[in-house]
Amino acid sequence: MGFHFVKRDNCPLWKRCLFYLIAVVAALGIGALVLLSIGVDPFEYYYQMFTMGTVNNRIAYKTFMNYFKELVPLVLTSVALSLAFKMRFWNIGGEGQFIVGAISAAFVAFKLGPVMPMWLTLVVMCLAAMIVAGLYGLLAGFLKVRFGTNETLMTLMLNYIALYILFFIGETKADWNFFLSENSARPVFKSFTDLASFTSIPMGEKFELNICVVLTVVIGALIFVYLRHTKQGYEISVVGDSMGTAKYAGMKVNWIILRTVFLSAALIGLAAAFKVGTAGVLSTSITNDVGWTGIIVAWLAQLNTVMIFVVSMLICVLQHGSTVAAATFGQVDSSFANMLQGIILFLVLAADFFIRFRIVIVKKGGSNNG
Repeated sequence: MGFHFVKRDNCPLWKRCLFYLIAVVAALGIGALVLLSIGVDPFEYYYQMFTMGTVNNRIAYKTFMNYFKELVPLVLTSVALSLAFKMRFWNIGGEGQFIVGAISAAFVAFKLGPVMPMWLTLVVMCLAAMIVAGLYGLLAGFLKVRFGTNETLMTLMLNYIALYILFFIGETKADWNFFLSENSARPVFKSFTDLASFTSIPMGEKFELNICVVLTVVIGALIFVYLRHTKQGYEISVVGDSMGTAKYAGMKVNWIILRTVFLSAALIGLAAAFKVGTAGVLSTSITNDVGWTGIIVAWLAQLNTVMIFVVSMLICVLQHGSTVAAATFGQVDSSFANMLQGIILFLVLAADFFIRFRIVIVKKGGSNNG
């Protein structure tokens, strides 16, 4: 007796949802075992995590305001990465593209903020971040189409170049370094909140919704339409399915790759401009690892733009909620969310495998059962 895997002809929607639900529940179960092993009540911990400590909290509105500040760059970065992934261009350079976008936005804020209206400064910040990040990503795209280099390795290495540039800026006290505060003996990034800061929309007595949240929803809707209802979006799908077919159909494959890679990196740069323009200061941890987390989100959402918003919201609950829960349970570090994300991703990918394939048991004599 033996077994082998056979591709499923069709898997109903209810069964796919069931597989994914089982995967998430199993991941939470594994997390619960880890919590029990260190003497933490998993029910209480998960309650604190999923509610983000907002129950019976007089300043819960601040928690939600901070939650949305973290959500915006993650959603936008994940949507941007999904564009490249749909084309099977493995853009692993989200971190680096985010960093160069953030530096460019901060540069504009310091240099043009004193001489331009704030609204115009913010517009130029976004444009500068998009152009610089887009060109940074385009470098890997150009090397791919011109010399056939591996984009995974290239974008990965570009991450570290950008990271060390940021570290150099953040640790070098010099007359030319206007990013740092002149009033501090040690290197400290200077705030530019008074020069450029994204406004918030009042909603109720205390809660304010940052305008970047609205802009992100609009951009997500535009990307959804772009992929589903435009010629350019269709070309991305065709190139992703088969580059040979795309060439046979007369598509300019190299141009499509370059165009899409630039758009992907430019949107990540825009996410960086939103983050910097909201925080009002640059920092060596400005990315909050969205370049890496965005990859997980894009794959968990199966590159679906709408699902990326849903998954991003859940991931942000894990991250933000874990930070809140860590304040209550000293035994658990806030990075518990990262471990949980990894387990969820692994089990969801396993569920996805069993959605596409089924096990067939082969008995003696050649009869099958599966």
